[in-house]
Amino acid sequence: MDDVNENWKTLEHMLVNRLGRKPGIEGVLMLIGIQEISSSRTQFSKEEKQDLIHVGTCTILAQEGYYRFIKKDKDGWPQFQQLKPLPDMDAEQQEIWLKKLILRYFQPLLEQQS
Repeated sequence: MDDVNENWKTLEHMLVNRLGRKPGIEGVLMLIGIQEISSSRTQFSKEEKQDLIHVGTCTILAQEGYYRFIKKDKDGWPQFQQLKPLPDMDAEQQEIWLKKLILRYFQPLLEQQS
């Protein structure tokens, strides 16, 4: 868990340098969603932000085989299919698990920073 926290702090520092602020887990998931829809927009509606968080979540969970990318819809938004139920976890376990998956997603970028 110490490695997760240390690597998470490295990611936070990198994002603060790029964004000017430290995003929480939902903010990072939203950034992943923005990356996955290949958008250069900076303004999104509340509903779009929720959709971006969902895309980010499905993207990182696909790394573990919980979701599968199907296609992009007519507006360019990724569509996913859930393949298996998510594991039962308490809030702390879930946070650590999500951080690990987010760190795996950003691993190539983190390696460039080293």
